Amino acid sequence: MFVEKYGEEIKKLLKAGLILFWILGLFFALLILSELKEYTYIGDGVYPAKTVSVSGMGEVYAVPDIGQFTFTVHERAGTVAEAQQNAAEKAQAAIDALMAAGVAENDIKTENYSVGPRYEYQEVICVRFPCPSQQTLVGYEVYQTFSVKVRDLEQSGSLINTVTEAGATQVSSLSFTIDDIESVKAEARALAIEQAKVKADVLEDDLGVRLGKIVGYYENEYPMPYYDKAYGLGGDVVMSEARIAPPAPTGENKITSQITLMFEIR
Repeated sequence: MFVEKYGEEIKKLLKAGLILFWILGLFFALLILSELKEYTYIGDGVYPAKTVSVSGMGEVYAVPDIGQFTFTVHERAGTVAEAQQNAAEKAQAAIDALMAAGVAENDIKTENYSVGPRYEYQEVICVRFPCPSQQTLVGYEVYQTFSVKVRDLEQSGSLINTVTEAGATQVSSLSFTIDDIESVKAEARALAIEQAKVKADVLEDDLGVRLGKIVGYYENEYPMPYYDKAYGLGGDVVMSEARIAPPAPTGENKITSQITLMFEIR
C-alpha cells in the first residue's frame, strides 16, 4: 500500500538524484581538465637538449667627465695630541683651499686616518745571530688621507697644486671616469647583443639548422681606461718647491661588454 501510494514520488526522487550525480560528475571532470591545461605537455620547462651558444662584444669610447685624486697629510710630534693638532690644522687648510677653489664639501671625503708610535732602532754589538737591536720611542705620527672628486676637469692640475701648497705631503691616484657610467654600459651591451644575433643568423645557414628561442644569457662588462703618461702622474706626486701644476689630460675610457646568448636548436 505504501509503494502504491508513494512509488511515483520515489521514482521521481531517484531520477532527480541520478541527474544531479551526472551534473556533479561533469563539473568535476571539467575542473580537472582545466587544471591539466596548465601543463601543455609532459616535460614542458625542461632545459632543451640541443643548444648553440654565440658570443658578442660591444665597445664604446667615452670622454671622462669626472676626476678624482687623493692627498695625504702626514705629521710627526713628540705626543699624540701635538701630532693630531698639527695634522688637523694642515688638513683643514687643504680643505678650505679646495672649497675656495670651487670644490663642494660633499666631494671631499676622508679615506683613512691613522695614529701610531714612531721608533728609532739602534744596532748593538752583535756576538751571535740574530743580531739584537734596541727600540726607542721617539714620538708619534699621524696620517690622514682624503679623496677629492673633481667635476671641472680643467682644474685637475691646479687643485693638486692647491692641496700641496696648503700642506699635503703626498698626492696620488689621479683618475678619470664617467659620471653616468650605466648609460655607456647599456650602449656597449646593446652592441654586443646585436653582434651575437648577427652571428646566430650566420650560424643557422652554416650549420643548416633552425634556431629557436633564447634559453640562456651571460654577461661580462668592464671599463678599460686609457692613460696618458702625464695623466698617471707617475703614481704618487710630491710637488717641488716650484709648485708647478702638472698637466692632466683625461684621454678616453673604453667600456667593453661581452655577452653570450644560448639558442635552442629546433
